[in-house]
Amino acid sequence: MVLLAGRLLLSLIFVHEGLQLATHFEGAEKAMAALGVGTPLLLATIALQLGAGLSVALGILARLGAIGLGLFCLMTAGLFHTNFASQNELLHFEKDLAIAGGIFILALAGSGRLSVDRVLAGFAKRPKIDPPVEQHLSAGERSLPV
Repeated sequence: MVLLAGRLLLSLIFVHEGLQLATHFEGAEKAMAALGVGTPLLLATIALQLGAGLSVALGILARLGAIGLGLFCLMTAGLFHTNFASQNELLHFEKDLAIAGGIFILALAGSGRLSVDRVLAGFAKRPKIDPPVEQHLSAGERSLPV
């Protein structure tokens, strides 16, 4: 239950921000252009935040999603929040590092019991066909090798 709560808390910021960028695309495009970020990178950011965010939240390939989000946080911190003379920028830098740390721990721990990955793994372990029916041989009969 703790891993589920952690996954949901960590993924919330990414899913929320991805939705904000997607639903306010023109404004986001202008703001990103002012930072030197073009439209293709904005689209990739939206896809990563929504795709990997939902991956972590639902526990579908959560380790992979977590690694992507952790690297995204490190890159965001290093590229956009390095003006340490500004207390606000320093705070965002530290928050990005903290989120990256938490999400890398999640990548190491995995998604836990309450995840789609775990459910799918359970289905994969089930036999695909019915087990063979035992043959009852009468006295003197031999079974043929199959």
